[in-house]
Amino acid sequence: MDLRARPTATATAAATSSSSSDDDNSPGTPKGHPPPPSVLSQSLTSIAHLANLLPTGTLLAFQLLTPVFTNNGSCDAATRPLTFLLLLALAASCFLACFTDSFRTPDGQVYYGFATTSGMWLFDSQGASASAGTRIPDLSKYRMGFIDVVHAVLSVLVFAAVALRDKNVLTCYYPRPDHETEEVLDIVPVGIGLISSLLFVIFPTRRHGIGYPVTAGQ
Repeated sequence: MDLRARPTATATAAATSSSSSDDDNSPGTPKGHPPPPSVLSQSLTSIAHLANLLPTGTLLAFQLLTPVFTNNGSCDAATRPLTFLLLLALAASCFLACFTDSFRTPDGQVYYGFATTSGMWLFDSQGASASAGTRIPDLSKYRMGFIDVVHAVLSVLVFAAVALRDKNVLTCYYPRPDHETEEVLDIVPVGIGLISSLLFVIFPTRRHGIGYPVTAGQ
């Protein structure tokens, strides 16, 4: 008759846990790692970062008004053209905002204007002239240049890329896209985002117009 003590359930579970832990820590056992993000998700993240290059007011208006105009993506014969007019107005706002600039006077006042071929036209020129102690800089150095046109076109393209990734806009105009259309809607915004990001680096701008922050030294 064998009088050896039988192993308890707790001891058996501890031994099993220790064995599985040793197996996980063994050199030949690969550790579980989360899969790396796909190229598409990384590209879409870069497009989201490109949205920071748009005027804040225009981007906020797009985020607030798009669900209302598209009825949360359920467009009909009336809301579809209204949504198109909204997108055109916001794209024009992005284009024109690239030609605005500002400067800060020694007394802390910030004045905005529109860049022209001869200089900057102040929106509040009478207020700047009437303000005591206001020293207006030479406005001819704020004249329109080739970089402003490039940034205006790029801003419209970036806005188009952001709009094409919005689910309300997509379901409004393409409620049930076919395979080819879906591929185009996935590829085109990514391509626009990557090319625009490269051109923004090649052609930087120093303007601080409407919808863009004004630095302390501006």
